[in-house]
Amino acid sequence: MLTRRTWIGWQFTGPFLAVFALVFLAPIGYSAYLSLFRNRLVGGTVFVGLENYTKAFTDPQFWEAVTRVGIFLVVQVPVMLFLALLCALAIDSGRLYGAAFFRISIFLPYAVPAVVAALMWGFMYGTRIGLVGNINDAFGVTLPDPLAPGLILTSIGNIVTWEFVGYNMIILYSGLKVIDTALYEAAAIDGAGQFRIVRAIKLPALRGPIVVATIFSIIGSFQLFNEPQILDTLAPNSITTYFTPNVYAYQLSFGGQQINYSATIALIMGVLTMVVAYVFQRRSLKGAL
Repeated sequence: MLTRRTWIGWQFTGPFLAVFALVFLAPIGYSAYLSLFRNRLVGGTVFVGLENYTKAFTDPQFWEAVTRVGIFLVVQVPVMLFLALLCALAIDSGRLYGAAFFRISIFLPYAVPAVVAALMWGFMYGTRIGLVGNINDAFGVTLPDPLAPGLILTSIGNIVTWEFVGYNMIILYSGLKVIDTALYEAAAIDGAGQFRIVRAIKLPALRGPIVVATIFSIIGSFQLFNEPQILDTLAPNSITTYFTPNVYAYQLSFGGQQINYSATIALIMGVLTMVVAYVFQRRSLKGAL
């Protein structure tokens, strides 16, 4: 039997649950429903069961896109988090002059919309009217084209790193600020230097924030869309319609009118992202439990 206190609890959580169901659960349920159908030239929309999933698991374009974001994840995320960690440690050290200025400056790119950042960097990468082209003309050199097929993924990684180093720095810096300063004083009395304090006190305390930042980065890597979609207009020969899974799903839905198969791709990527993030979290926090 529900007590009055129970009803009060539901009154507080009810609005959130309603919005959560409307904007999260309902779209997922509708996508799952769409994935069970297929629009055919003869017969219209027909129920096909798991046929779309079978097609996706044997689709070479889909798996090429998954492999590409997997490589992006393995290379870009460690570099970005390492830079974010260095920035957080430098600002927290107390020895950096103008720490507040650097904290805001490093975080500021995160405030730039991803579309604007991709456009800005895309024109800087340009070999005709962009920064690379200006350097070539000024010094009489021929720099590699950052928008070439072999370098486009690296160029996108540079944009994403520029955007999110500050965001991850704030997460790590917040973790550093909750460390009891008495630990630093005790370590200094025992003769520990700054590098010893970082290795023995700060890094162990940052284990949780690093895991959180990595999980966010994993999710963001699998959702890579804005940067390649914007750069497609500047480097059409480098960005394919299946460059990333999200780009592939977008092109299937809005370019190929394959809404049912697009929903299938989106659901598979959602499950894959959830599994990878969960496995990483379990393995990372296993020793801390």
